[in-house]
Amino acid sequence: MTVPPANWRKSTHSSRETACVEVGRVGDGAAVRDTKDRAAGYFTADRAQWRTFVAAIKADRFA
Repeated sequence: MTVPPANWRKSTHSSRETACVEVGRVGDGAAVRDTKDRAAGYFTADRAQWRTFVAAIKADRFA
């Protein structure tokens, strides 16, 4: 089992929004959770998966 991140962060671009996600470092990757439902848990991605996901966001592949 992965140890949950201690330092969750939310983008400064979403400071006034409530429908956001938070990201925390887990081992060699990242964990992601919903700010509205933190009790629902989180999912993790290893470094390669996280880099691929971030690159896809930057390339606007989810629009």
